[in-house]
Parts: sequence; C-alpha cells; structure tokens
Amino acid sequence: MPLTNAGREFEALFNNAAIGILVSNSSGEIIMANDFCLRQFGYKKEELLHQKIEILIPIHYRKGHTQLRKQFNEGDAHSRPMGAGRDLFGIKKDKTEFPVEVSLSPYDANGERFTIAFISDITVRKKSEQALLQLNSKLEKRVEERTQSLTEALAKEKELNELKSRFVSMASHEFRTPLSTILSSAYLISQYTKTEDQTKREKHILRIISSGNMLNDILNDFLSVGKIEEGRIQIRFAPFNIEERINELLKELNTILKPNQKLTYSHQGESMVLLDLSLFRNILMNLVSNAVKFSEEGKEITIRTYEKDHKLVLEIADQGIGISAADQEHLFERFFRGENVSNIQGTGLGLHIVAKYVELMHGNITFTSQLQVGTTFIIHFNKAYKSLR
Repeated sequence: MPLTNAGREFEALFNNAAIGILVSNSSGEIIMANDFCLRQFGYKKEELLHQKIEILIPIHYRKGHTQLRKQFNEGDAHSRPMGAGRDLFGIKKDKTEFPVEVSLSPYDANGERFTIAFISDITVRKKSEQALLQLNSKLEKRVEERTQSLTEALAKEKELNELKSRFVSMASHEFRTPLSTILSSAYLISQYTKTEDQTKREKHILRIISSGNMLNDILNDFLSVGKIEEGRIQIRFAPFNIEERINELLKELNTILKPNQKLTYSHQGESMVLLDLSLFRNILMNLVSNAVKFSEEGKEITIRTYEKDHKLVLEIADQGIGISAADQEHLFERFFRGENVSNIQGTGLGLHIVAKYVELMHGNITFTSQLQVGTTFIIHFNKAYKSLR
C-alpha cells in the first residue's frame, strides 16, 4: 500500500530523528528500528529486526528485564520513563556497555500491544556528572582540610593563650617568693657595714644567687614550652662522650645537694653517642634536680647509663617522697603537680619538657614510683648508637 503524506512524514521523522527509536511487539520482538538506533548499537537492520529486545540489554540484566517487560505489556501500560531512579545500560553488538535513558510509549493496533522505545546514549552526561562529583569531592576534601587546619590553628592559638594566661597567673605566685628573698637580702646586706658582718653578707648573697637561679629556671621552663608548642625546637645531633659529659654536669649539680645527699654515677658499654647535647643536658639536669628536690637530706641519687639492644638507656633513681598512683597518669602533662608536692616550689612544666625532648630525640620515657620509697625514671634513646656504626 502506498504511503500517505502523513505516513511519509512519519517515516522521515522516524529515520532522521536524533534519538534512537525502536518498536517492539507484545512478544518483545523488535519490528522497527531507526537509523540512529542502529548506529547506537552497531547493528545492521537485518541483524536486529525480529530479535528479542533483550539483545540490546547486558546479559546480567536480561532475566529481570524479561519479567518487567511482561508486566508492562499485561498491565495498564502508559507512557513513562523506564527504570526511574535506576541506572540503565545498553549493550552494543561488540559487547560494549553504555549508559542509557529509555522512555516507553505503548499503543494498541489491530488488537495487539506495541511499545515504542526512545533511547538516549547518556555516556557524555554520565562522564560530566562523574567529573562533577569528583570535583565536588575534591572541593569538599579541600574545605575539610582547610577547616581542619583552621580548627587546629584555633586550638593551637587557644593553647598558647592559655599558656600565656597560666604564665601570668603562675608568675605572680612563683616569682613572689624569690623576688621577696632577693629584695630582703639586698636590703639586709646594705645594713651589714662592719667587717665582722661578712659571714652574714655571704649568707644573703647565696640566698640572692639561689633565688636568681630559681627565677631563671622558671623563665627557661616557660620559654622552652613556648618553643615546643610553636615547633621551633631545632634538633642538632652530634657525637659526644656520654660518660665525660654526665660527670661534668654532675659537678654543677653538686652545688644544689642538700646536706649529706650524694650523687652516684656509673656507665657500661660504648661511651660515644649521637644525641642533641643541649636537650640531653636539660633532661639530665631536670630529672636530677627533681630527685634532689623531692628527696630528704642524706639520701643517695643514682644515675646509670648503659647500652642495651643498641640503645642508650638513662636511669635516674631517688629515695624520695614518690608519686601516688592517682598522680602517675598525669605526670607528663603541662602544669601538673602532684598532691604531695604542693609545698615545694615548681612550675609543673619540667617533666612535660623532658618528655617532649625525649620524643624529639626518638626516645621514650617510663618510670616506676612508690610513695615514701622513691622514683626511677628510665629513658631509652633508640638511635643514639645506630648512626655511629
């Protein structure tokens, strides 16, 4: 039968449409496919016609699609997008899968149900969506990193502000005693003008020196913590003889011993080590001066260094007042001071600094303690020998 004008217009529209169009019957057989659809899937017309529609669907989806197609044909079908809310895929003749969008329009003719499918290849759109998702993910990650960075910066600033606040508060308390001692001793020295007053002058001069050193120690503690918090500690590893250096340092520390206190030192193993001498000196001076401070007169303080498993070990043991079990878990925290040392002057920063310096030199610090028996600090410097061998 010759085509009418309307028929010729439909055929022209069908074949020249810029979208894939195919028609299937109630059995799911393809009875028409336009040129665009053939190019989409890579088939010739004779290869595709009379094939089941499932030939254009990936194998792992075919079984489910057959059931859905039957339900569509047997139910109250109406025009609608296919697979709403789901990703749909087509498969080409060469087995290449690609994402598609499909709209279905059913119609009845001569007592049979037919379905027109409009098929769009959305590969480019999916790639754009994926690129947009990746870009969004990168932006979210950058925002998250930036937020984290700002949060950390604010937290660090808050910490430093708290540190400054604690310094002002502690300085007003800790500085009062040594400053009062210095002022009173300076005044009394000015009153001792006679030759026979020399012994009294010397006594007050020693008090001034001791108080001055105390102020200097407090300031050094705060400066050290400030540098640690700001990441401004420069580590300078250099070889030195541990035994010689400790003996030199202990001579300095002998001046702070209480009556009849004694420092005992021994070393075993290789003497040459690789550490930051300045930080090591601070660690030793801090731990030994604490041992002196928290031990009674006549007590012995033992210092040992030795090589174990290619590590340098430093032990400092006292027979002092010890640390309670409740205080031990907070010992290396900033500004922490045990309940049993409230009457002994200190900033609560020394052990915090020691722990940070040990960490900076790739070491670790532990301790054991018992009230009224004493405390032993044990430090392992893990790389003190490795670079020298």
